[in-house]
Amino acid sequence: MENGLFWEVSIAEFIFVTMILGGGTAWMTGRAVAQTWRTPLQLAWYMVILSLAVRFIHFALFNGTLLSGYYFVVDFLVILVFAFLGMRFTRAGQIARQYSFAFARSGPFGWRQKEH
Repeated sequence: MENGLFWEVSIAEFIFVTMILGGGTAWMTGRAVAQTWRTPLQLAWYMVILSLAVRFIHFALFNGTLLSGYYFVVDFLVILVFAFLGMRFTRAGQIARQYSFAFARSGPFGWRQKEH
């Protein structure tokens, strides 16, 4: 076993399960939360649930530790970043589109007030 600071079994397993599977799901959840105009606190709660699922995948497929508080927090923080990026990306588009008279998109994650 090759334990690291962020991964438990191998870096490839961490990238595949936490970043690709968990991160992709978190991005899509962030988009869904933004599209329904829900709060970031609700998104964080959904990521707690998703982190439990990610820990289970580590355990079931790669012999990771199911009840590891440290690695749960690592997984949670990584997927939380993906989730908030997905939410912010979607929210920026919503604001620029819905309030186009007052705001314009400013990069992939932001918007700015139009000058009149």
